[in-house]
Amino acid sequence: MMNEVEQDRQQVIKVEHLTKRFGHFTAVDNISFEVYKGEIFGFLGANGAGKTTAMKMLCGLSKPTSGKGSVAGYNIEKESESVKANIGYMSQKFSLYEDLKVWENFRLFGGIYGVNDKEIGPRTDEMLAQLGFEKEKNSLVSSLPLGWKQKLAFSVAIFHEPKIVFLDEPTGGVDPVTRRQFWELIYKASDRGITVFVTTHYMDEAEYCNRVSIMVDGRIDALDSPRNLKSIYNAANMNEVFIHLAGGSNRKAD
Repeated sequence: MMNEVEQDRQQVIKVEHLTKRFGHFTAVDNISFEVYKGEIFGFLGANGAGKTTAMKMLCGLSKPTSGKGSVAGYNIEKESESVKANIGYMSQKFSLYEDLKVWENFRLFGGIYGVNDKEIGPRTDEMLAQLGFEKEKNSLVSSLPLGWKQKLAFSVAIFHEPKIVFLDEPTGGVDPVTRRQFWELIYKASDRGITVFVTTHYMDEAEYCNRVSIMVDGRIDALDSPRNLKSIYNAANMNEVFIHLAGGSNRKAD
């Protein structure tokens, strides 16, 4: 079941006319949107649409050419270090140290994110229990199956209880059952008030989001709930919506 967005609709991401140009090429073209506390927000687009560039700006990793944005209450251009301290991030490549043990990854990232030393141990045990990984505590990450690494990487990304976690195609390469288990972790994080900002190429996952935006050639061409988007475009599923919008793209590479 999809989590309902908090009724107070507290903004945690606000973007106004955000633009990023590389020479004569406009990668992100004047986008504006808001994301709310506890929301699962799908950020979709074909390769080359500009979503990765947009996400880098939101994470404080790239400065916009024009426009403005705030993440977790901080200006993405002027307060990028504060943005980074208040978010979590996970990519398809994960962000784990495979030559370290499971518990050592929690310890390392807890320290990086500034979690109190006295809290790291108990919080690690709590996370391992939630994952059912108690017996894997001393296992090297490199020895874990791909699906387990995904779950671990997500838990590490939210170890410091960030206001927002950015997930960049986090479920690539695994079977549908494992992807569904991963999304159960997303629901639990959302229930705790963590906003989940996720990119995915799997249109069935778009159905799990509270709202979805679809980028085409650097612009946001649609933004609404999956139900409303399917109604607007007279589509049976989000895949049909995506094909309808992204089919007219002029870009071929990201």
